[in-house]
Amino acid sequence: MNAAGSGRGDCPEQLCHNGGCRNADLAALLSPEVRWLWEQVARRADQCGDAAMDSGTITITTPGAAAQRAAVIGLLAARPLPAGCTRRIDLQRLTQALQRRGPHLTPGAVAAHALGRPLAHGAADKARLVARLTTLQHLRSRLGRALPPTVPLRPQDTGWDSLRRRGTLARLLQHPRPEQLLTAAFAVLAHLPASARADRRRLAHAATGYPHALDAGTELAALVLAEAATARPVAGPSPSLREAWDRLGVDLDTSTGGLLTLGVLPTGWHLPPGAPTVLIPWVLHRAEWPAPARGEDRWVFLTENPSVAAAALDSVEGDARLLCTVGTPSRTELDAVARLAAAGWRIAVRADFDCAGLALVRAVLAAVPGAQAWRMTAADYRASLHPAPFEPDVLDLDRLEDTSWDPALAAAMRLSGRPAYEEALIEELLADIRHGSPPLGTPVYANSAAASRA
Repeated sequence: MNAAGSGRGDCPEQLCHNGGCRNADLAALLSPEVRWLWEQVARRADQCGDAAMDSGTITITTPGAAAQRAAVIGLLAARPLPAGCTRRIDLQRLTQALQRRGPHLTPGAVAAHALGRPLAHGAADKARLVARLTTLQHLRSRLGRALPPTVPLRPQDTGWDSLRRRGTLARLLQHPRPEQLLTAAFAVLAHLPASARADRRRLAHAATGYPHALDAGTELAALVLAEAATARPVAGPSPSLREAWDRLGVDLDTSTGGLLTLGVLPTGWHLPPGAPTVLIPWVLHRAEWPAPARGEDRWVFLTENPSVAAAALDSVEGDARLLCTVGTPSRTELDAVARLAAAGWRIAVRADFDCAGLALVRAVLAAVPGAQAWRMTAADYRASLHPAPFEPDVLDLDRLEDTSWDPALAAAMRLSGRPAYEEALIEELLADIRHGSPPLGTPVYANSAAASRA
């Protein structure tokens, strides 16, 4: 094969480096018997990132076939090398031998033509990746140092490795403008509230000029929360999006969500008896609660599922007191319930018998002084299991944590491997709500940290 050119761009096959094939006779060098040599040269070129391979040394292993070893006489040695031996080859001498067939030939150029591909792309790509990451790392450090001293969350340089382990850096590199994304993330951090709270859309507009820049699913929101998790690690399962923003003092929406309430109202509120309402986050931030009247039953029931609240509306008459989180409660909701307990009310909490439900109960018990689990024992769980469910669910046992209010509950759930739901105990729950207190013998969860805040 004859080829001419002054670089890969001029190589007819776009293979070799710096015009190595120019004015070269490659026919004998590309015979099948010599391919074993070029495969080893190419492997080393890919590893070290040297597409020419015309200096230094390389260790090769000779093949067993005599014809293959004989084909490199004059290139590697004056006589055939032994079969299966390793030999360190001087690449400069190999280059000189090759250039008898082309003045610009290098071992790398011949190997590229023999294998039909450019060499050292992997190493070059890795080098470019390392350089790109280094640039972003330095930018992150500068942005961190430039944050005002009043900023409540300050990522540290040591958090870079954590971002790498979380996969955040890989996603950052996939962004079309990673420097702009990183700069915007630190602009958001600079606008985080130091004491009061911020609305997420107003925060996004203040930091970026676009109120939807921090909406769920955006790359900027993911990067800000990743930086927050690095600066303020949280033990246990990853928090929900609402909880993660809540920990930063950011409200997703203060006019939607909140607690569905029946018979539990902030001080100064009045509704017709038995009328439900929703206490939105804006209200819960500011809510003050009245103390129980003398001789009044002091229990408030807290549940996860709106189906329980709907059943109570339809079938419980009188002074039912029920709060419903409609899913995982936010920090705002937990703080409001804690203030309710501080006003003198006792909180009975329950949820589904699944990982999310247990996490909800655990969060309430930890945050609310004197709270008690309500029908959340191993016996209640077994009574809630359907004997023949349609398309039965399975528990994620890796996420199933201990149930300190009743250790037998977690053991029973691990043994069964199935979740159970609040609706299975609906009649018992309604009876408790009518009675105004949970059943006798409800396990008491002693939480000294919560009690100390009461």
